[in-house]
Amino acid sequence: MSTGIQRVVILGAESTGKSTLAAALATHYCTVWVPEYLREFVELRQRTPRADEQFFIASTQRERENKGETSAKRYLFCDTSPLMTAVYSEHYFGQTDVALKALADAHDYAATIVTAPTTPWMPDGLQRESDAVRQQIHSRLMCKIHAAGFAHVLVTGTTQQRIAQVESYLAQRDANRSCQ
Repeated sequence: MSTGIQRVVILGAESTGKSTLAAALATHYCTVWVPEYLREFVELRQRTPRADEQFFIASTQRERENKGETSAKRYLFCDTSPLMTAVYSEHYFGQTDVALKALADAHDYAATIVTAPTTPWMPDGLQRESDAVRQQIHSRLMCKIHAAGFAHVLVTGTTQQRIAQVESYLAQRDANRSCQ
């Protein structure tokens, strides 16, 4: 974050509107967003990733964030992070390898937004299983966030309502930072 760009990560389980919100926030703030690399990975390979590919997916996501920062203005909205890759890795493979855990633990975002799993669940080929899995992933994510002590806001409602919640959260966070 040495460029003055603030990375804002959007986390959430499958089918919770992360991509929609990231794109909408980028438009709202006249900046750019970094799409989720996992979606591209699955589409290109026509399969879900294996356990040994988790670190590659997470590190590619971070590389794309680094590149995105060069085009961003004030904020860079990131659709997911290595933390989500670690959560899914634990869920599907029963563990997170050491390199992925270290990358996930280096959660260095200026702000963390979590999308509530309240939107209608939509099947999406290889990446989405069920609303039950979505709820499990959300619970696991929230446990990780609370255990790590990451400040965050949980957003709900329509995309416009979520934008308003994020706008309020970022404004309050920025105001608190300027008072320090």
